[in-house]
Amino acid sequence: MDLHSCIDDSDELRTLFRSPSQRALDKEIDHIDDAAARMIGASPLFIFATSDGERVDISPRGGTPGFVKVVDERHIAFGDLAGNNRIDSYRNLLQQSSIAMLFMIPGLEETMRVNGTASISTDTEIRNLCTDGGRVPNLAIIVNVDTCFMHCGKALRRSDMWKTSSWPSEDERPSGAELLAAHIDEADHVDAIATSLEEGYQATLWQPGGSS
Repeated sequence: MDLHSCIDDSDELRTLFRSPSQRALDKEIDHIDDAAARMIGASPLFIFATSDGERVDISPRGGTPGFVKVVDERHIAFGDLAGNNRIDSYRNLLQQSSIAMLFMIPGLEETMRVNGTASISTDTEIRNLCTDGGRVPNLAIIVNVDTCFMHCGKALRRSDMWKTSSWPSEDERPSGAELLAAHIDEADHVDAIATSLEEGYQATLWQPGGSS
């Protein structure tokens, strides 16, 4: 196995794939249309990708369906709720504004991709618009939409993502506490870490980001 035998030419790469259909090429739009707004309004989860120009970070963002707000056809916004306070994504935005979002709805195999640029805002009107869980966030992210399009459901269909009968049992996968314990070299304290995680979830789930 040669881990360093890599393709570095676009033309060579294209030879490994069939040509995209005209529909696949035409589906990309530069704004949020009515169907995309409905998707955003029903989505309780999206994946957020940012970069500082050197490394890429990706993280899930969730809330009540519609927690991401459509401001107009070229702008969407969402508020910051409690996380781990590493603020990786936000520090990235200060270096490079390009972002990508993947919206998901439970049970729906198709997803929606939104690309654009983003900025961090403390504007009161925007923060009030992005209220979720009865909490006004301390800051909001405003996204200037460049591209928007539906992504086909092949990956989610192959993975049986929404089919509960395919989900692994607890003894077939690590818990969050086991992962954290391994990463911080505290494998003998899994139960205590699990308790701490749950206490944190209960205490701050709907708190604005950065709050104790």
